Amino acid sequence: MNSTPPVLKSDDIDRARQIKAALPSSGLFSERSWRISPRPFALSKKEVKQLEKLGPVLHRFQQACDLIYRRSKKGTLPSWVSDYLDQGKSQELLEWGLAAPLLEKTPGVIRPDLILTEEGFSATELDSVPGGIGLTAWLGETYSRHSPESEIIGGDRGMLEGFQSLFSGEGADILISAESSDYRPEMEWLTERLRGDWRVEEAETYQPNARNVYRFFELFDLSNVPGGAAAGKSASLGELNLISPFKPWLEEKLWSALFWAHPLRDIWRRELRDGNWRLLKKLFPQSWIVDPAEVPHHAVIPGLEIQSFEELKQFTQSERELVMKLSGFNEKAWGSRSVTIGQDVSQDEWGKVVDEAIASFGEAPYVLQRFHSGRLVEHPWLNEETGKIEMMEGRVRLCPYYFVDGGNSQVKLGGVLATICPADKKILHGMSDAILVPCSRQES
Repeated sequence: MNSTPPVLKSDDIDRARQIKAALPSSGLFSERSWRISPRPFALSKKEVKQLEKLGPVLHRFQQACDLIYRRSKKGTLPSWVSDYLDQGKSQELLEWGLAAPLLEKTPGVIRPDLILTEEGFSATELDSVPGGIGLTAWLGETYSRHSPESEIIGGDRGMLEGFQSLFSGEGADILISAESSDYRPEMEWLTERLRGDWRVEEAETYQPNARNVYRFFELFDLSNVPGGAAAGKSASLGELNLISPFKPWLEEKLWSALFWAHPLRDIWRRELRDGNWRLLKKLFPQSWIVDPAEVPHHAVIPGLEIQSFEELKQFTQSERELVMKLSGFNEKAWGSRSVTIGQDVSQDEWGKVVDEAIASFGEAPYVLQRFHSGRLVEHPWLNEETGKIEMMEGRVRLCPYYFVDGGNSQVKLGGVLATICPADKKILHGMSDAILVPCSRQES
């Protein structure tokens, strides 16, 4: 349990109501709501310092991922690396991402999903086309105004300035697909706060016109967004500046498993530098690509001590402190649609999940990760049915948003979104009974 839960104050009800009243009339998410709290979520000075340090390390990690993939394609690293990452993707899409104008480009927005555990942070995934940018900007602005005694991370404009810096202060067209339309309200709110010429456009019908482009759609959906595909092709020809670049191999969760792969250890340590490699080894839970390839009779899968992923089906509940999920490039791979926590299902259900993961290999690989439970915290929220402030016991997912400056490649933390889910929920994802707040620096 968090040793210093927030102290309730006499004006908390008024604050919570003022925060709710400040919500844009058009909303921030389509048909979505959350529990309103009068207080930001406070992180210790040490935790904030760790988050500030993490951004440049993750940027370097993505650069190393891109380099490892390109070297694998060239043949100077094992071909099995790119073979894993190319599964299910068209040759044309892969060629766009390898075109000379995009050769060394990596995502301009980096958002890890961090579970706050008793031992520190555990990263479940790394998102380079994340939702929540407008929401977190609104939360930073609103809580800075209504909770002036709190030091909101990023302040009231950190997210806005970070997003603006992607294109060196210039405007851009933000392409949103029908698949991502739930997030359109927050991006429309964002463009109203940005300086310069920013527009929200439909990815399906977009006509590239040499303007900067921010991509807010998933590449697996590219066949349904011809306008977005046209923008990607133009970017590969150097005709426009597009963030995030069409590099589908960088949007796979299986990088956490490749990071743990023993044959790649030396190159990771060399490209990341040893201190950063050790930091990420603590951050990324041990992970495996669910590959049904036969293991030699004298060997086992390291960390699992089995010779075949089929053997996972026989694991007892206590042995199933594991998470199974699609790696990426699939409509079920975002959010928590494909996530299964082994301890939460019966052995029969777990067996079916394992079978599905094995059968999916070749088109859409699955990743298996160690499960790290979030630590328990308490946080206040406004119960609108009773009109009272109540304390909720929950677990926290932190989403820090890092922005890579388009001019000098500096990486800046714009803000941190905390999603506090009820304690009985193991999958920490946005939901109507979760509290969503910005993070602040603890006062003492």
